[in-house]
Amino acid sequence: MRTLVTRIFLPLLLLATLAAAQEVIPLYPGTPPGSTLQNSPEKEYFSKLWNTEVVTNVTKPTLTVFKPVPDLKNGTALVICPGGGFMALSITSEGIDVAKYMAARGVTAFVLKYRLAHTGEDATQEFTTLYADKAKFRETIGSVVPLAIADGLAAVIYVRQHASEWGISPDRVGIIGFSAGGSVASAVAFHYAPEGRPAFVAPIYAGGDSYKEATVPDDAPPMFIAAATDDNLGLVPTSLGLYEKWTAAKKSAELHIYAKGGHGFGMRAHGLPTDHWIDRFADWMELEGWLKK
Repeated sequence: MRTLVTRIFLPLLLLATLAAAQEVIPLYPGTPPGSTLQNSPEKEYFSKLWNTEVVTNVTKPTLTVFKPVPDLKNGTALVICPGGGFMALSITSEGIDVAKYMAARGVTAFVLKYRLAHTGEDATQEFTTLYADKAKFRETIGSVVPLAIADGLAAVIYVRQHASEWGISPDRVGIIGFSAGGSVASAVAFHYAPEGRPAFVAPIYAGGDSYKEATVPDDAPPMFIAAATDDNLGLVPTSLGLYEKWTAAKKSAELHIYAKGGHGFGMRAHGLPTDHWIDRFADWMELEGWLKK
């Protein structure tokens, strides 16, 4: 009996200890550049409208580290940018669950909470209302988008500069983002400084059209792109545009456009091929050499 109890509960205790011990790192010391001191506290709650856990009112960006077990560690790292229209972060489906999947494959994962527009009681309801009026929506998020992108750029630099602390290689730090977070990731792909060049970039159902005016860097990293044709926010053209721009510049890119999946499928199971986009991403990482030790 004692052996049975040990076999059942010791692994559970170990998992609970690992989950409780996740390291949270402030991205900046003090007030982030471009921000003013704010009193609105960060909030986390379950959104019935989005049917997922969300984080809102982020004013102090952080990185939460998910480490692989030592035997699996391969030296690659991934910064993960959840989506949410720059008004919330879909922290589980587009953050924590992605990090756990990657850590199980030897990748050290960093979930980024980037700065968001200030919202009230329910950011997801505010987003739904605002998005119906595109001009008002752009006005609401306009000032925070450059700050969120700055956080994405800073996150890659931070992880590269501190790579030795986690036993990773500074030239194996990639970034993935979903929806608004995909906009952050794609902006990083265009605008990185030499010390912040990502090894690879993955915009997943990204939005925005700022890429149209941007120039593909000479040393642009490989890009993985995924979205669904029936994206209910109509963001598929961004994915197609990024792919066309990258390949026109003769840079490596892989594109997956699924027939069905809607917007925001993330790591949620829908009984559709989009359930396996993350496996295709892992296949691509394996092909590119990022999962090899």
